[in-house]
Amino acid sequence: MGKNSIYRRVAGAGAGADRARGHPNAKIAVVAVGGVKEAHYQAACGEYLKRLRPLLALEMIEAAEEPLPAETDAFIKRALDREGERILRRLRPEDEVVVLSPTGQVMDSLLFADLLGAGMAGAGRLIFVIGSSWGLAPAVYARGGRRLSFGPMTFPHQLARVMLLEQIYRGGMLLAGRAYHK
Repeated sequence: MGKNSIYRRVAGAGAGADRARGHPNAKIAVVAVGGVKEAHYQAACGEYLKRLRPLLALEMIEAAEEPLPAETDAFIKRALDREGERILRRLRPEDEVVVLSPTGQVMDSLLFADLLGAGMAGAGRLIFVIGSSWGLAPAVYARGGRRLSFGPMTFPHQLARVMLLEQIYRGGMLLAGRAYHK
């Protein structure tokens, strides 16, 4: 984690541990597997996090990506299960979980803003989960109450994070009645 990283290490966490940034008591959180490696994605995430600060409390949580000794089905399943355990440890029973998935519901920005508003009004947090390039463990999909998709195209997971932050910002602006959505 370099000096330009948009994340800070969780207190007391060791090597390969989760990272978090933002408000620990936030009503919205993004849990993502792996880090943001490319500078341009880091800059874009940082920009949307900066824009979001006056609108709403958001926590970014990174679950460490499990290394794969080989790309076999058995190693992939084991990696997904371990990543899934890390994700599930970050969730509370009252949280509403939205899993990003190619098989999820495609929403326009107005419907997404409604989802955001309803989630912020709930008892728990609204959690968005982004898996690794291999996806997510079945246990994480089972915990998710809803699946969200950005459409049938394939995007790099780091770009999906930027797109999600932009949509959270757009939704926050809509909920606040401020001009941004066109």
